[in-house]
Amino acid sequence: MFSKLNMMDELIRNIRTDLRLAMNGVVSSSMRDKGMDYKMNFGVDIPRIKEIAEKYEPSAALAKELWKLDVRELKILSTMLYPIDEFKEENSNEWANEIPNQEIRENLCRNLLQELSYADELVQKWSADPNQSLRLTGFWLYVRLMLVKADVLQRIDTLPIIENALVDVHSQDSLLSIAALNVLKQIVRRDHEGADSIMDQIAKFSISEKPEEKEIYNNLQFELKIRS
Repeated sequence: MFSKLNMMDELIRNIRTDLRLAMNGVVSSSMRDKGMDYKMNFGVDIPRIKEIAEKYEPSAALAKELWKLDVRELKILSTMLYPIDEFKEENSNEWANEIPNQEIRENLCRNLLQELSYADELVQKWSADPNQSLRLTGFWLYVRLMLVKADVLQRIDTLPIIENALVDVHSQDSLLSIAALNVLKQIVRRDHEGADSIMDQIAKFSISEKPEEKEIYNNLQFELKIRS
């Protein structure tokens, strides 16, 4: 047990060394200025983080340890190093509830969650959750699945997602409203039946006196034109 702990500590030290060698102080400072505040941020870009990830054997134990640390690059690496077939639903729920910011949310969805065989279940559950952060993650995951045309999309009931997105598109939280709008855009562009449902429900926005509702309508009308 002691030797395993030593090996894990050494592995994490090696990863930290790799990150220090790739450190970009200007990028790190810029991220802090934009509100992306971590206990530590090496400012390493995503392509370089991927290169570092390729040096190490995927490991659930290592990924769990990296996720615990409030270091930007280590959290991102954890989403790249966790073996897909070992990431169970309980892990998904735990990590989704611990997402510290939007950057980590996007990397978790892109690198790990969208590859799961039960990703459809996560979308269905999270997009309807009372917790705003979980709904945001559910929306982002759904968009990722649409973009990669994942097989699990066939199992998703779109109508509840549309209903929730039509509510959250009005949210005062810009991240949530943007995510909800992106969901609606993807559905309008790729799902004819879903598009009809959405456009019927927002038809009144075309004559709304609220600029934000007109913008929503115009955005979705544009998606219809792209599709046709």
